[in-house]
Amino acid sequence: MNFTRWSARLPGTQRRAAARDDRSPVPAARAEYAQAQAAATLPDGTLPATPDTASATTATGPALDDLSAREILGRLPVAVALLHGPDHRVAYVNEAYETAFGPRPCGAPAAETLPELAELSVLPLLDQVLRSGTARTVKSRRTAGGSSYTVTCTPVAPWDSGEATGTENPKTDGKTDGKKDSRGDGRNEGKGKGEGGVLVYAADVTDHAEAAERLRTSERRHRETAVTLQRSLLPQELEQPDDLRIAATYQPGGTDAAVGGDWYDVITLGAGRTALVIGDVMGRGVRAAAVMGQLRTAVRAYARLDLPPHEVIQLLDVLASEIDATQIATCVYAVHDPNEGQLVYASAGHLPILVRDEDGTVERAADPTGPPLGTGGWIHTSGTIALPPGSTAVLYTDGLVERRSEDIDEGVASLARALSGAKGSPQVVCDRLIRSLGVTAEHDDDVAVLVVQHPARTGADAELFHNAALDLLGGIEAAPRARAFATGVLTSWRFPAELRDLGVLATSELVANSLQHGTPPMRLGLRRTDRRLIIEVTDGDDHLPRRRQAEPADEAGRGIEIIASIATSWGSRRTPGGGKAVWCEFALPR
Repeated sequence: MNFTRWSARLPGTQRRAAARDDRSPVPAARAEYAQAQAAATLPDGTLPATPDTASATTATGPALDDLSAREILGRLPVAVALLHGPDHRVAYVNEAYETAFGPRPCGAPAAETLPELAELSVLPLLDQVLRSGTARTVKSRRTAGGSSYTVTCTPVAPWDSGEATGTENPKTDGKTDGKKDSRGDGRNEGKGKGEGGVLVYAADVTDHAEAAERLRTSERRHRETAVTLQRSLLPQELEQPDDLRIAATYQPGGTDAAVGGDWYDVITLGAGRTALVIGDVMGRGVRAAAVMGQLRTAVRAYARLDLPPHEVIQLLDVLASEIDATQIATCVYAVHDPNEGQLVYASAGHLPILVRDEDGTVERAADPTGPPLGTGGWIHTSGTIALPPGSTAVLYTDGLVERRSEDIDEGVASLARALSGAKGSPQVVCDRLIRSLGVTAEHDDDVAVLVVQHPARTGADAELFHNAALDLLGGIEAAPRARAFATGVLTSWRFPAELRDLGVLATSELVANSLQHGTPPMRLGLRRTDRRLIIEVTDGDDHLPRRRQAEPADEAGRGIEIIASIATSWGSRRTPGGGKAVWCEFALPR
């Protein structure tokens, strides 16, 4: 056994050093020192003993070579047990061991007399250490008394067990370090001769373990707070548009990963149009979740303005830099219009939207894609991708496709392959994509997925969805033609008489407003879903109407007031061609 590395820690075990008289002058050069030493040498070649050197030897105590293994183990401040033989009989325990675990008799197997080794899961390692000759360590295990220990089991070469119990082998004069004895056969005599053993070294790490547990508890509480904040800022219930079926999933990273700032949202814009949003704050913890919450609130506010997607992203870019210039976020904002059968989107550094057709072909949305939010100095633009009936669109964050071992484009390609075979409800598709991409509870990043299906309606379900449109050429005959058209369409859709009359009145007011304040081309559109009736009029003028209180003497200005009074909701927006659209909705009776 080699205990040299412990010598510096034990009192009285420093090696002898040559005595030096501090009062004598120090030679100016090595040659002078050699001459002075030669002059002081006695005839037998030794240096004369002086009171100073004698006292120095006595004060430093015995040298390491003068100590037996028992004396060294006894002076160690940590618990040490020496076991020998295949049944691991106790050969020796030091004072620190008895202080920690109580007196332990020698000679009996460790399994019977050292129950603490079973508590520390050490007993199964003893055979492995003895057989393989390789040390094993059990880190920070707790005993029934509440103390924590790190235990190291080290193999020991065969020795005479009498050495540990205080007896000596007369043939080796107490030295049983594996060298040959007087018989020359290399074996030690006495009880336990020729048997190897295991040195069990148990360090008390209770303070460190408690500190680590407090740190883990603090980190766990911090993570739970961030997760709670994150989930509370996400939509508690997704809005479900008439024409789409939507599901979303958010999964925080594993316990070793801090919570990020992934978010998603679904916003109904009116007139059957729906905004879809997904984003990711490039940060971790409560701060990222707080920034995410501010961005999500801002998106909902900007969406109510019914702006084109690139204008919404442009406003978010400015806001993100004002919230926190150090926090960068990615985002994609898309708008679905059932009359056009496509998604109009703008992206700020986010991953591309994937759309699966009814036949399983997956299309990847192309540019335009600008830099992340908060970078500034970029003019964003909008793009389009088809979303026909029977198709499925997937919006997602990088946690779903990004892996350290591969390029992110490979992850997007893997997602496209998984999407091509994914069928079922939106929630089923969500779960299947997460499983296919290998996302588990211990994933190293947050994951947000938004699945949007535009169902292909057939049979009785299709009868609940209709569209009708009429181009208005202007002139005095435009209003009567619009009323007659609306009456015929609403009657064919079998609406109740009261709802039909309200729809005709709303059509008349919207057309009259467009004829008075708008410019050609003008178009009347009627749409019914399973839940509402939508009436919309477009023209070539981009001046948006507003609701106001008309004076009694005013001959005009009451059209929008009437619309707001009879309809469930109304609104207006600018159209891409430079004109505007004014619409209203009526909820259908259940």
